[in-house]
Amino acid sequence: MLKDITIGQYIPGDSAIHLLDPRTKIIAVVLYMVGLFMAGNASGYLLVTVFTVAVVVISRIPLITLLKGLRPLWFILVLTFGLHSFLTEGLVLWKWGILKITSEGLRQGFFMSLRLVYLVTITSLLTLTTTPISLTDGIERVLKALRIPVAHELAMMMTIALRFIPTLIDETEKIMKAQMARGADFESGGLLARAKSLVPLLVPLFLSAFRRADELAVAMEARCYRGGENRTRMKQLRMAGRDYAAFAAVFAFVGISVWTRFWM
Repeated sequence: MLKDITIGQYIPGDSAIHLLDPRTKIIAVVLYMVGLFMAGNASGYLLVTVFTVAVVVISRIPLITLLKGLRPLWFILVLTFGLHSFLTEGLVLWKWGILKITSEGLRQGFFMSLRLVYLVTITSLLTLTTTPISLTDGIERVLKALRIPVAHELAMMMTIALRFIPTLIDETEKIMKAQMARGADFESGGLLARAKSLVPLLVPLFLSAFRRADELAVAMEARCYRGGENRTRMKQLRMAGRDYAAFAAVFAFVGISVWTRFWM
């Protein structure tokens, strides 16, 4: 289950999405979120579905990879659908005691769950199609454009956090297998018993995380890292025609999404 998390991983490729400027992809993801949250009816979600499928196809990322990234969300999706189905007022379809399911609740729960799926899919595509270095440079340039004084430090921290998600997941898998070989049981028992069984897992995981952080700090210091001051880049970020085409497509998507929300 832990290996199914795709956020922070990068898959090399030469698709049109891979070749986009990282600033374009970062801003496009933000605009996509605006369009996604503007969708409030069937027409809006149909538009979001078509746009999302088109982006996935253009990215050439294997569909099985994206689906595996959604597996850890099944509990949140079921919980979201259930809460909306039982707590939303409307036309009652089924009732038993204080529990009731409404048609509006089913509709709202389905749309909210779909919204979470699309949100995770697009944010996963951002890291799957962008190298950590490019992502750092892109975040830094976007933050500098917003006049944030510590843009480089923030960009570096966010990128390191994303980069170490797959590393910590692999480390967790190794520790779990080692503890299970010593007789640890992480699956049986009640909620309290399972929580206690995680102690032999969390302690070595935290120690490993601190050790890796110390090694990273030593490596950066050995390379004379001094933050963003007087920093040069081997590859300069430059916008191309495909970036402006991508912006046009995303702005059109947001505009149509707003139109379907308020005028349809």
